Amino acid sequence: MARNRWHRLEEGGAVTVTRALPVRFDLEAKVRLAAPDRVSRTALAHQVRQDLWRLLQDTRGLSPAVQVRRDGPELEIIAGGRLAHGRVTAHDRRRAQALLDDPERRARWLAHAGRRADV
Repeated sequence: MARNRWHRLEEGGAVTVTRALPVRFDLEAKVRLAAPDRVSRTALAHQVRQDLWRLLQDTRGLSPAVQVRRDGPELEIIAGGRLAHGRVTAHDRRRAQALLDDPERRARWLAHAGRRADV
């Protein structure tokens, strides 16, 4: 585990950032983005994870996880995570999906990830 206590996993072209292993997506939202050739999947995953946590920190027992996978000219992002207690509500799913669908946040994430391009 890294010093910052976040696990970074690379598998099959995907980068996953998570606090808890094994990775589990009890709560899941997905989006596909057109992305530049040079973008850091790790930086993008951390940016999404930070915004997801800020949005859903009131969700009891949530351990956020974000996976970013390049698929040709697009990036697929899966955001959500493991729920230790309780259950995933439709409200939580809608909030997570609204986060991924926000064009201003997408632009900010991609700008940040492009400055840290590793791929």
